[in-house]
Amino acid sequence: MNKSGIILLICFFFAFFYGINTDVWAEEEVFRHPLTSQTRNTFNVTCANLSERPIVRGNFVQEKYLNRLNRSLVSSGNFLIAAEQGMVWDTLQPFPSTMIMGKDFIMQSRPNGQKSVISSQGNETFTQMADVINSVFSGQSQRLLENFDVYFTGSVSNWNMGLLPRDSVFSSFISRITMSGGSAIRSIKIFEQNGDVITYTLSNHNYPAALNNNERAFFTIP
Repeated sequence: MNKSGIILLICFFFAFFYGINTDVWAEEEVFRHPLTSQTRNTFNVTCANLSERPIVRGNFVQEKYLNRLNRSLVSSGNFLIAAEQGMVWDTLQPFPSTMIMGKDFIMQSRPNGQKSVISSQGNETFTQMADVINSVFSGQSQRLLENFDVYFTGSVSNWNMGLLPRDSVFSSFISRITMSGGSAIRSIKIFEQNGDVITYTLSNHNYPAALNNNERAFFTIP
């Protein structure tokens, strides 16, 4: 699978859990503030605070504005981010399903036991793209700087970040990403080139020391 196909696949799985967006057309103020020597230290401390907690659990509301239909939908559930393993989005409403992005696979499962698995064994591009997505959700500063032009404003306790993808294929699907938070990420918004916008609102964060047996099983291809 070529790089464009891999990015399209990742975008499809993230878009599967539709949602609502109430501020689609607003221009993001953060993009007026490119990362500078004055803000670099605050950015580094912010990312360090996020990445020092490699496992994060919590609740999410995923919102998506569908541009071509001019409509919005919403889903919600629980999330798990494990920096060395991947991410789990366990949707409870409106329709139960689970999406897992591991280091070398994406899997979507339903309560009836039906599973769809895409493996990337031996595909370095897939691994790279999954790593980019993971770096966004876990605040890994070096990977962010390698893959995006970074914009940043605010303080360690209340910050906003903007990301413009550098990879031409990636940017052909994703125009920009914005994030906000404090000691944890509270919101991530992904703007797609087709006008769709996906928003993740994260809450009730907790930070276990290790994955439990059920969580470890998520990251094993069946």
